[in-house]
Amino acid sequence: MTDNRSEAKPLGAPTLAEDLLLLLFQPDAGLQGTGVIAGENTLFYILAGAVLADLGLGEHVRTVPGRGGSTRVEAVADHPPSDDILRSAWDYLAEKPRGVQTALAAIGPTLRGPLLDRLVERGDIRRASRKTLGLFNTKVLEDGGTGRRARLLSDVRDVLVDGAEPQRRVAVLGALLSGSGTLPQFHREIPWTSPVITRAKQLEQGNWGAGAAAEAVARTVTATIVSNVIVAAAVLPSGD
Repeated sequence: MTDNRSEAKPLGAPTLAEDLLLLLFQPDAGLQGTGVIAGENTLFYILAGAVLADLGLGEHVRTVPGRGGSTRVEAVADHPPSDDILRSAWDYLAEKPRGVQTALAAIGPTLRGPLLDRLVERGDIRRASRKTLGLFNTKVLEDGGTGRRARLLSDVRDVLVDGAEPQRRVAVLGALLSGSGTLPQFHREIPWTSPVITRAKQLEQGNWGAGAAAEAVARTVTATIVSNVIVAAAVLPSGD
């Protein structure tokens, strides 16, 4: 798996993985509010899941049967994405179909840095330094003030708490937050209640509502990816 080429051209629209990382950013958490990313210990699986889901939504990849009843993911020939980070993952899958766990493990480890750089470039997150104990300079992450994180969180809350029918990107974000085990960390904005848990599980399984009936392929790909993220998150220690 080669490094992505996100610096090669100007930024386009935010990817699903960028939106997910921005949601996982907790600006008021950490020592003295230095800002942290939730779920760091499983982050590369979660972000890789978002990349694969993005490719699935764009019909750049599809799932195919593997050996022994397993599922593999393969690139759709001659249909690469334009985004460099997504293209790097597509190129990897274009070599041959891969097991979803294999793809998550290969794609994920190099994602955090370039995605965070993009969020900083967009102004959604700001890097700064702060003195602690009056002596030591500590690197911190701060909310950039664009309001995009709040809007994303509001969209997810509308679906999980108020029962709104989701746009497909919001459905995938909710599914990945739930499947990765990080959703309880949003309890202040999204109460961790039985109805919320039930709705989140529905999103994991690709139940996005009647309006998504025409997106059966995208829902199937996403549900497969999320189920593999759940497996990965279950075997790794959870992060704060």
